[in-house]
Amino acid sequence: MSDWAIGLSTGCFWQTSIFDCLEPIRNSGFDRLEICSHPAHLDYHHRDTVRRARHRIQELGLEAYSFHAPFAPAIDITSLDESSRDFAMAELIEAAEAAALLEVRYLVLHPGPENSILPEHERFVRLQNAVEVLNRFYHHCRRLGIGLVLENMLPHLFAGRTRDLMWILGALDVDKVGICLDTGHAYLAEDLLLVVHKLSGHLWMVHASDNRRHRDDHLPPGAGDIDWAALLAHLTKLHFNGTMILEISGDPNPAVTLERARGGRQHLRDLAHRFRTNR
Repeated sequence: MSDWAIGLSTGCFWQTSIFDCLEPIRNSGFDRLEICSHPAHLDYHHRDTVRRARHRIQELGLEAYSFHAPFAPAIDITSLDESSRDFAMAELIEAAEAAALLEVRYLVLHPGPENSILPEHERFVRLQNAVEVLNRFYHHCRRLGIGLVLENMLPHLFAGRTRDLMWILGALDVDKVGICLDTGHAYLAEDLLLVVHKLSGHLWMVHASDNRRHRDDHLPPGAGDIDWAALLAHLTKLHFNGTMILEISGDPNPAVTLERARGGRQHLRDLAHRFRTNR
């Protein structure tokens, strides 16, 4: 089994400044990060702030591995309104410019709106709109040297169905767009291993979180009902060699958040060790 790198999303500290959490994250033994784009955490519109964040990340010996693009109801690349799609595109370009300043490898994007109330008869048009925007956005990412990665969304949202995500990938003019498997979203949506199998040809990275199949709890691996041993075995069989980013919820006490993150990381490492010793 691969010794996959296990990083941490700074999204567990989304309500506090990134400058307040970097050193505690480093002191907890994490060296690979996904950077959250929430304005209270790191406002991607402010270039000087982003540059200072990059300097601090590098000063601490950390790696900004990925950047999560902003997501909000107003950022809708599928919108039926062209001006709304243009606004979404502009925001994504701003985010991509910030990601380039942070020198990340990947930009992770929700390929649909944060809105569950969408008429079914609009679905195909919205799929086409998403493809049109993503084709253009891909070339911005490529120019900046950043890989574009689409994340499977919650089942009640657009692109929460694996078949829709696969349709988007197949309809794109380019084939160098990856998938970030969100384990919590996939577990709530369908059979998790089946989702992994369907997306395996495009799988570049994993957002690792757990839940009890009632809601998207963002628990650390091992704290919910996901069969992580089966998942890791399947990823090994598929020769997945990407990074696993822990995307867990935060606690008002940062020390508790980091303790949970360490526990989730240890759970994955213990399973990996078991695979190696049982070969």
